[in-house]
Amino acid sequence: MDNPVVLAILGTAVGLTLGYIIARVIERSSVESLRHKTVRESEELIRDAKSRAAEIEQSVEQKSREEIKWRTKQAERELSRRRHELDRRDRKLNQRESANDRCQEDLNQLEKETRQVVIENNRVGQDLEERQKALEPIRVETIRRCEEVSGLTSEQARKMILEMLESDVRQDAAAMVRRIETETRELANKKARQIITLAVQRCATDQVSEITVSVLNLPNDDMKGRIIGKEGRNIRALEAATGCNIIVDETPEAVVLSCFDPLRREIARLSLERLLSDGRIHPTRIEEVVSKVEKEMADHIWEVGGEAVHELGISDMHPELVKTLGRLKYRTSYGQNMLMHSIEVSRLCSFLASELGADVESAKRGGLLHDIGKALSYEMEGTHALIGADLAKRCNEAPSVVHAISAHHNEEEPRTIVAVLVQTADMLSSARPGSRREAQESYVKRMEGLEAIADSFNGVNKAYAIQAGRELRIMVEPTEVNDNEAALLAREITKKIEGELDYPGQIQVTVCRETRAIEYAK
Repeated sequence: MDNPVVLAILGTAVGLTLGYIIARVIERSSVESLRHKTVRESEELIRDAKSRAAEIEQSVEQKSREEIKWRTKQAERELSRRRHELDRRDRKLNQRESANDRCQEDLNQLEKETRQVVIENNRVGQDLEERQKALEPIRVETIRRCEEVSGLTSEQARKMILEMLESDVRQDAAAMVRRIETETRELANKKARQIITLAVQRCATDQVSEITVSVLNLPNDDMKGRIIGKEGRNIRALEAATGCNIIVDETPEAVVLSCFDPLRREIARLSLERLLSDGRIHPTRIEEVVSKVEKEMADHIWEVGGEAVHELGISDMHPELVKTLGRLKYRTSYGQNMLMHSIEVSRLCSFLASELGADVESAKRGGLLHDIGKALSYEMEGTHALIGADLAKRCNEAPSVVHAISAHHNEEEPRTIVAVLVQTADMLSSARPGSRREAQESYVKRMEGLEAIADSFNGVNKAYAIQAGRELRIMVEPTEVNDNEAALLAREITKKIEGELDYPGQIQVTVCRETRAIEYAK
């Protein structure tokens, strides 16, 4: 028992046992503590869940009550709507029943009236049958007497009448066919002319532009605004004073002057150049400059005519003839300048007369003056040959020269060698390749025709064909034509143009009436 090893073993065993027991006691106390804590937490969770469940229950109950209330209101509104609809349908049904009742009454009344009408018709039909039976012997007797008088049976008379009607109808049909053929032919010719005119206009655009358009260069693009002026008054004053269409477009530092009359276009060009150099551009200044340029152009025309006469070595030419010759510089025929053409014809006549031993002086004069009437043809009625011959006669030209002028287009029969030489030289100058363009002549004639139609009306002061003949601008006297009459005048001119001229596209007729009040401060 006193052995130390045994004692140690026993002590160890006792220690281990005590340690185990203590550990179990401690473990049990920890488990018990944890259990109590878990129980408390579970109770708290249960209380929270019950509280939330109660809140949710209250919320759901509130929403349910609101939903029930909303659905109840909806049901009441729907019920009210259906009641109104039923009431409306009831009213309609009642109205229809009333209408049906009225219709039934009307039908009954109509049925009664129809029965009465049928009875009346039956009675009238019986009366007609009785009368027809009574008239039948009279009709037979009448036919018999007509056959005796005419010597024809009813069948023969019917056949004769049908033959007469057939003959009349055939004549009417033939006349109608001729009328339709004539109208169709005229319509076809008119349509063909329109088509050809349109084709010529399209093909001749470049030629017309080269002859009827001038380009004026500007120092800068700011000058375009000054040319147009406030609200376009300057450009309108220029167009009214010169009769030219002034085109201000996007072309840099340039404006385009368009007019079929070269004289007007040159006056517009010179006037605009002076206005630009002077810097003062307003309607009054424009009228002053244009008037001054027109006077200077008259002097220039005189100088041009004198130079042509001097160049050909002709002496003692009447001043009126010299002035009219100068105007030919600004006239063209089929695209050929008439002054150059007249000088060329005069030289050809001189050469031919010297070869044939004829009067060179008379031939030279006749050749130079043969187309002088074209400078006046738009102012007078008649052909340019007769107009030119009348002018030469009034200016004391020799009878041989006068006859050569009047006969160069066979208005008179050529009786002298000078007249034949003028005809020949004229054809030589006109027929050489590249000398003429036919489209330009028709274009110029159309422009002159437009202006002549406008000038034929009372109250017209000036008339200008602009924009290549697409517009006719007319200035009227304000004291003779009022605003209402101006509209009527435009309509009458339009109708006259449609009736007398052939032209492509359409023409705008613009009548301008302007009243001016002028006073002088002294």
